[in-house]
Amino acid sequence: MGRYTGPTDRISRREGVNLFLKGERSYNGKTAIEKRPDQVPGEHGKFRTRFSEFGVRLREKQKVKRMYGLREKQFKKYFIKSSKIKGVTGFILLSLLERRLDNVVFRLCFGSSRNDARQLVGHKHILVNGSVVNIPSYLVNEGDKIEVREKSKKLKRVHEALEFRSRRGVPEWLVLDEENYVGSVSKLPTREDVTFPIDEQLIVEFYSRV
Repeated sequence: MGRYTGPTDRISRREGVNLFLKGERSYNGKTAIEKRPDQVPGEHGKFRTRFSEFGVRLREKQKVKRMYGLREKQFKKYFIKSSKIKGVTGFILLSLLERRLDNVVFRLCFGSSRNDARQLVGHKHILVNGSVVNIPSYLVNEGDKIEVREKSKKLKRVHEALEFRSRRGVPEWLVLDEENYVGSVSKLPTREDVTFPIDEQLIVEFYSRV
């Protein structure tokens, strides 16, 4: 099954929370999830019902997977990888997801959404330590320099995303030189750097049961 290409508002409405998938429009207070927070998408707009314990864990996993724009197989690989690294599995999982190049490009405000950032990476508009990297899943490391290619600095989409930086902000583990379209990884992300409401323990419990 390919990547979902339908209306992104449906995804947020299904998960019951704004996943910020629509770029700047996700911050204007007029998204579908904010207008109809109690309704799930569908022909009849059914109201939300209480989930079983399994359902609660499933929905949390789906929420995070969809927020980062991953397929199920990709997401499970990250969980397996995080479970093999010494430390708290849930924290490590979120750190790995944050370190993805497409997410870093989004966090640096070079892209208006993670999907937009993924396209910038895939179309070879992004350099990592001076070399083109077109793999969205590439994991950045402390000290890495991420920048927009010289010929790509004129792209309207990049300018518009950077203009919106003041409302989105840049996380503390990244440093942005907006004037030169350059960002750097000052440290690896910690649990405190992920401010979006996520209960990673539910994801760990989900995979421990399946």
